[in-house]
Amino acid sequence: MRSRFTTTRLVLAVVSTSLEEAAIWALWRFLLPEAGIHLPVGAIVGIMVAWGAFSVWLFVFTTRALNKQSVVGLPSMVGAPGWVASRLSPEGLVRIRGELWNATSSEGDIEAGESVVVVGEHGLKLVVKRAGPTTR
Repeated sequence: MRSRFTTTRLVLAVVSTSLEEAAIWALWRFLLPEAGIHLPVGAIVGIMVAWGAFSVWLFVFTTRALNKQSVVGLPSMVGAPGWVASRLSPEGLVRIRGELWNATSSEGDIEAGESVVVVGEHGLKLVVKRAGPTTR
């Protein structure tokens, strides 16, 4: 499905870029001389090449952005550092990436203010362990 989507975008990009290049040529050939502006052929070729290069870059950039898989949810939190907001005995609250999360300690009680690292998830709770001294 994604391949078909990319092919469709490529066809639309080629058609729209061709129309834009034709508009640049028509502007150079018909409208600029009417206004008394005369550009050499080399200038228009340079403008058209630059516009074509920009169009190719834009297509590649947007294709990469659209194909990038975003990782969301609790599994993306594994490895994230944080600190204990309310005592974990073994459940409580931790602050990870500026948000409060329900968490369970994997190694017993952890006091408020201690640094922790997310080691997993269980249901909708994070599983954390001590990370070392507090560095907040």
